[in-house]
Amino acid sequence: MGQTNGLVNNQLDSNQVYKDLPPKKRRSHKVVIKAKKIWKSFPSVSGRVNVLKNISFNLYSGEFVIIFGPSGCGKSTLLHTILGLEHPDQGQIFLRYQNLYDMSEDDRTTWRKRKTGMVFQQPNWIRSLNVQDNVAYPLFLTSSNKKHIKARVNELLEMVGISDLAYKKPMELSGGEQQKAALARALTTDPGIIIADEPTGNLDSKSGAELIRLIAWLNRAKRKMIIMVTHDSSFLNLATRRIYMKDGQIIKDEHD
Repeated sequence: MGQTNGLVNNQLDSNQVYKDLPPKKRRSHKVVIKAKKIWKSFPSVSGRVNVLKNISFNLYSGEFVIIFGPSGCGKSTLLHTILGLEHPDQGQIFLRYQNLYDMSEDDRTTWRKRKTGMVFQQPNWIRSLNVQDNVAYPLFLTSSNKKHIKARVNELLEMVGISDLAYKKPMELSGGEQQKAALARALTTDPGIIIADEPTGNLDSKSGAELIRLIAWLNRAKRKMIIMVTHDSSFLNLATRRIYMKDGQIIKDEHD
């Protein structure tokens, strides 16, 4: 993938950083996830507070969707609801034609493991394992073919540009290197959907740009569906679709 550059006086020159990305693809007409009239509230001292208010949309195969808005607007709660981690008070989430919350918890967990890869703001590592084994961990749960696992992990570490760090412990890596390792781990089972929740929240602008460049490349070159939550407006133009949220509601939904 090569190293990302294009920083001038510590300010991000996005045209330089992303200039060699493949062009954006047209979105498919295949609906992968459908949210229908989602409401979600949480208890507070003064009663229940509505965090999501009547949210509806379709997400399509091959999209790079950014859910954008200020902290506290409901972005991460919406993502967790889509993933089957936060049961809505009202409304439905469909995976193709199946209601996510009609599935058992075990079936929802299996869907997440097989169909999605997740990158969060703070990666969770098994500290006793090196980077290679941490990235391989999802495959250890599904395969006993050590040769296949090693080849797959080496391919992914090379793709994200940290193959030389395979035998280091995760906590020896910089924040940007850890997030690249987290992205590699998210890709081990070759999921069709990559979920990213504020993945650059703890990174400097250069490291953040390198990570988002990789995510955009996965969408454009590998046709991965990306659903990313962020409050960083500098990434908006990379997405094929932008869903703007404020106070628990979608206030604008635009696509290329």
